[in-house]
Amino acid sequence: MPLMFADLLRRLTAPEPERLPEPDARLALAALMVRVARSDGHYAPEEVARIDRILAHRYGLDDAGARALRSQAEALEAEAPDTVRFTRAIKDTTVLEDRMAVIEALWAVVLADGERDHEEDTLLRLLANLLGINDRDSNLARQRVQNAG
Repeated sequence: MPLMFADLLRRLTAPEPERLPEPDARLALAALMVRVARSDGHYAPEEVARIDRILAHRYGLDDAGARALRSQAEALEAEAPDTVRFTRAIKDTTVLEDRMAVIEALWAVVLADGERDHEEDTLLRLLANLLGINDRDSNLARQRVQNAG
């Protein structure tokens, strides 16, 4: 595992994690999007493209920058601990406002392939809870994403 990922994972899972600096927070949140996209066993090209667009928009990246961040996130996601620990670690190191934006991004990834299945709904409900977002706010985030097209 590259040293950068090992250090980030160590900080994420520390007993009393500190707020992540921006580059690490970007990477951790991107890795969570990758994890959601991979959760149904099919990492669809539409999901990859949606992750790239979200990263570009959220962080002001060009296409190459977004692809590079996603590529790093894919590697981190493969090394990250189980979803519960990983998500709780993100919650402990990320402010609520950013976590709300993450839920919207996760819904955008889930809806990117035009299919919404029970497994993805269950996973998003769990992730929202672990991120400290209630069901109502998660559903409102999903509706915003759906209405935005």
